[in-house]
Amino acid sequence: MDLLIENFWHYPLLVLVGCIVGVINTMAGGGSLITLPILIFLGLPSNVANGTNRIGLLMTAFSANMGYRSKGILTSPFSTYIGLFALIGSLIGAQIAIDIDDKIFNKILSIIMIIVILIILFSPQILKGDLYERIKGKSLIVSCFVFFIIGMYGGFVNAGIGFIIMLFLNLYNRMNLIRVNATKSAVILIYTIGAFLTFLINDLVNFGYGLSLGFGTLFGAWWASRYSVKKGEDIVRIFLVISVILFSFKLWVF
Repeated sequence: MDLLIENFWHYPLLVLVGCIVGVINTMAGGGSLITLPILIFLGLPSNVANGTNRIGLLMTAFSANMGYRSKGILTSPFSTYIGLFALIGSLIGAQIAIDIDDKIFNKILSIIMIIVILIILFSPQILKGDLYERIKGKSLIVSCFVFFIIGMYGGFVNAGIGFIIMLFLNLYNRMNLIRVNATKSAVILIYTIGAFLTFLINDLVNFGYGLSLGFGTLFGAWWASRYSVKKGEDIVRIFLVISVILFSFKLWVF
């Protein structure tokens, strides 16, 4: 009880962080680059922080998905197909994350952060406007395979995965940024369920921290999803550029 009282400030902090990260993850991606270090800084072992972070991811994806649906933005069955392949991959990735040593995980996370920022900095031009989508036939098969790999990474750590998903859906599947984000939210919701249950079964989830973080993300994701549809692709593009600059600064300076 004394420890709970002493650490009470952690919970409102995580709600605030959740609100911010909910917006970031919905409009662009990379929120786990913020939440994972914060959870570790607050005293959670790396694998518990990884599992706890999944609550925020689940609630972000759920809220964003409902927000896009409320605006009539639907990308199923394509998002369901690739989401199920990502789910299979996430179960493998989460199991690897559970079995890995804390020190090794932290080193891998630092390397991942560098790789993600390089992808962000040197990524090709985002396609704009109304595009002819490639979501059937051969394109669907390729997408399912790619999202199996993406799911493995998402199950393992998830940091920066939003940028990767956005680039693939935009450049390969040729979706505009609004439909990209709607698809991204649906896919992350599907595969994160598998990853979360894997961590939960292994008793690697702190519900107090996770629900505080998740409660904040509900508001951030709901607002961001509806606002982005209302304002169109330009606001997503602007937010994506701002996110890239902020994460670049964070990862290289701190």
